Amino acid sequence: MVSVPEATRLIHEVIYRPGMERIKIEQAEGRVLAEQVKADRDFPPFDRVAMDGIAVAYSAIEEGWEGFRVEGLQPAGQPRLTLKNDKNCIEVMTGAMLPIGCDTVIRYEDVILVNDIAKVKVKGIERGQSIHTRATDARRGDTILDVGQRISTSEVALLASVGRLETDVFRFPKVAIVSTGTELVDIHDRPQPHQIRRSNSYALQAALQSMACSADLFHLADERNAMERELGKILPLYDVIILTGGVSKGKFDFVPAVLDSLGVTTVFHQVSQKPGKPLFFGTTKKQAVFGLPGNPVSTFMCFYRYIRPWLLTGMGIQSVPSSAILAEDITLKGGDLTHFLQVHVAFEGGRQLAYPRPGGGSGDFANLRQADGFLELPMGQTEYKSGQAYPYIPFRGAY
Repeated sequence: MVSVPEATRLIHEVIYRPGMERIKIEQAEGRVLAEQVKADRDFPPFDRVAMDGIAVAYSAIEEGWEGFRVEGLQPAGQPRLTLKNDKNCIEVMTGAMLPIGCDTVIRYEDVILVNDIAKVKVKGIERGQSIHTRATDARRGDTILDVGQRISTSEVALLASVGRLETDVFRFPKVAIVSTGTELVDIHDRPQPHQIRRSNSYALQAALQSMACSADLFHLADERNAMERELGKILPLYDVIILTGGVSKGKFDFVPAVLDSLGVTTVFHQVSQKPGKPLFFGTTKKQAVFGLPGNPVSTFMCFYRYIRPWLLTGMGIQSVPSSAILAEDITLKGGDLTHFLQVHVAFEGGRQLAYPRPGGGSGDFANLRQADGFLELPMGQTEYKSGQAYPYIPFRGAY
């Protein structure tokens, strides 16, 4: 049996090297950049008007000038005008080029405009106000997006702004999710009194989809020869195999033995943690194989604590450590184990507080609807006091 830190280290020693693919930006949301993206022009490319109003020469304001005759109108998307008289003004629209000879914009709300005369009705006008100066965001040739950047809607906007119809992203591994258990039936089946519907595989598939990673689903009954035959077909076709169930010490828990017979080298089997103690991790020359305990909460926790960070690290994304403050005293059995406590988090007084939602154990997946993540409580104690900060693994809203 290995500790949680040791299990983490051993998993991350198996380096996942993703390939790359070129995709259209319409498909890029949620993916991870595999190239640097540079600005093809200054950002913004000109002195940009930031408010609807009038553009003036600040020298006139310094001289006490308050009434400006309107020389013209500068809309967005039109060539730049020139102010002919520094005591006059040009009406300007948001997004327009700042006219030549102007260095200050006064918004419409601060002037009275009558008969083409704009009279300033406020004090405290500042030079350069309401202007988005050229190249203040980025200069041509600057790196605006880097390798390992997750693409969200804002990154899509940046890609479009530099004329990138396509971009290189990391290709996620080809993943197989294999549920095991003769007692499990599919969603559309009507379970008998001794059966339950499969849920772990669909939860894992959804968690991967939230990362823009797809996965194929399989199910195997607890029959060793059939399991060995079917897994033997699945293993060569995928980069990552995630099994659920069949990894504990029961008489029908064949997964570790079957994997060994198929040439999977065991890196570790069992971690000193609760839930998820029977966690299995093994490798072949080309694949990483995770065997998650079948209890739903164990499956859920092991994915977010181990598999998700490993996948992200392979693409150059380091998970940002998070912590939360235990909001209530709690006593747990098993001081020789690291406990992963289901918690609901809330921000109070600028602090992220974690409220325990222990539920009915690792089989109580219905309790997860009341939780936002897991608080990682260290081994070596059974009593944990409120006010102490511990590592926090979010699953609600996590990427």
